[in-house]
Amino acid sequence: SPTQKAEVVKLIGVTTKKRTCAVGDGGNDVSMIQAAHVGVGLEGKEGKQASLAADFSITQFSFLARLILWHGRNSYKRSARLSQFVIHRGLIISFIQAVFSAIFFFAAISIYNGFLLVGYATIYTMAPVFSLVLDEDVSEHIAMRYPELYHELQKGRALSYKTFFVWVLKSVYQGGAIMLLAIALFESSLNNVVAITFTSLVLCELLNVAFEINTWHRYMVAAEICTVVIYVASMMVPGITSFEISFILSLDFIWKVLVITAVSCLPLYLGGYIKRKLDPPSYTKLQ
Repeated sequence: SPTQKAEVVKLIGVTTKKRTCAVGDGGNDVSMIQAAHVGVGLEGKEGKQASLAADFSITQFSFLARLILWHGRNSYKRSARLSQFVIHRGLIISFIQAVFSAIFFFAAISIYNGFLLVGYATIYTMAPVFSLVLDEDVSEHIAMRYPELYHELQKGRALSYKTFFVWVLKSVYQGGAIMLLAIALFESSLNNVVAITFTSLVLCELLNVAFEINTWHRYMVAAEICTVVIYVASMMVPGITSFEISFILSLDFIWKVLVITAVSCLPLYLGGYIKRKLDPPSYTKLQ
């Protein structure tokens, strides 16, 4: 009966502590579909009751493999990476503010003005970060040919406490490196430190996105280039960023920004590169 089907799905979820998926094609499967974590409905001769009650609707049972092995894989990997990048994006600027406040005797002063804070969360980093939803670690052909790859996703390694704390440590290192190096290179005014740290912060985020991409897409390239162009153009408007144009056009500004960006990004990239060489992910062995 429909009630018994739903009870079986619930029992499997409680007993195994796993997420359940229920597939049905008729009205008597609605309860089972709604009881599962993920419900898949088939549009068949018995009508559309199951598909209307499900999270996903397919027209043929053979499409289930592509839904799980390809679209399910991409959805999980992209959501995991995007969520951690969004957390990292907020933590790094927060840590810069914390270091700044600690150095200046915990004065209640924001290092960046309102436009820079809003711009950092939107036009300066949003497009590159959200372009990660287009990334693919393997092609559809490989994902369908080697279903064993799906077993790795069931371990939850792409989004776990370990990966969360790794991104927290990245934020702490990069935020601390940017702020402390800017203070060490401090010369004339606070405004110069703001220009140096914020520019390094934006470039650091763009490089972080670039280092994480497995397969470049034209929209990813466009997002990176357009963001740089928009940021450089906004720097030339003193009323927006409050930067000194004479300073940001000087070689002194350029070399300081490049040094800070390199110190905050290259060690992490080299560490990740060495780790991938010594312990490569399973999908890289199939490429």
